[in-house]
Amino acid sequence: MMHRRFANREEAGQELARRLASYQGRRDLLVLALPRGGVPVAAPVAAALGAPLDLLIVRKLGVPGQEELAFGALTRNGVRVLNDEIVSAGRLTAEDIDRVVAREELERQRREKLYRDGRPGPHPHGKIVILVDDGLATGATMRAAVTVLLTHDPHQIIVAVPVAAPETCQEFDQLDPRVQVICLLTPPDLQAIGLWYDDFSQVSDEEVLAILARARLSGDGPERRS
Repeated sequence: MMHRRFANREEAGQELARRLASYQGRRDLLVLALPRGGVPVAAPVAAALGAPLDLLIVRKLGVPGQEELAFGALTRNGVRVLNDEIVSAGRLTAEDIDRVVAREELERQRREKLYRDGRPGPHPHGKIVILVDDGLATGATMRAAVTVLLTHDPHQIIVAVPVAAPETCQEFDQLDPRVQVICLLTPPDLQAIGLWYDDFSQVSDEEVLAILARARLSGDGPERRS
């Protein structure tokens, strides 16, 4: 069944929050956004559920010349998650991969410094973690995020996105017993995440910082610890 497009990321987050309403008020809940696009989606989820909002900074590794096509992702502690099928199809060499990794590591470090400003990272141990992005195509970035989170022994990870490729959702369902996936839309003709939003403008650093500042003022920011 065809679903209307989301007006913007905020509306998509509000719809996700309604699907996640059964978790409202839990003290062991943590909402983590993948910046930048996942942040305005995650903010209404955290606000509605009364949960702290924080970031998990993961960098997509894009195929040279086709940067929107992810062949993998990179996380803070050096974890690389590669999609072997896309690496093979793109005929990427080890040198190609290393060049992209080096560039994206610089951007990852920049974002860590800017967004955290010396604040500690999230503490997912024993928590129910709702991991939010604005959509999943290949799912490489989200897989890297989940891989990292699992090393911190969370109680459960809920991958929550407004729109995703059906096969990607199925992959996450089979990833680990602690991982559950919630995708509001799974169009068979996904093509691109942005096609499912009326407004899919790029999210700026300033917007991310403003959303985090509002969350801290409301008591749902990264400083809140249960």
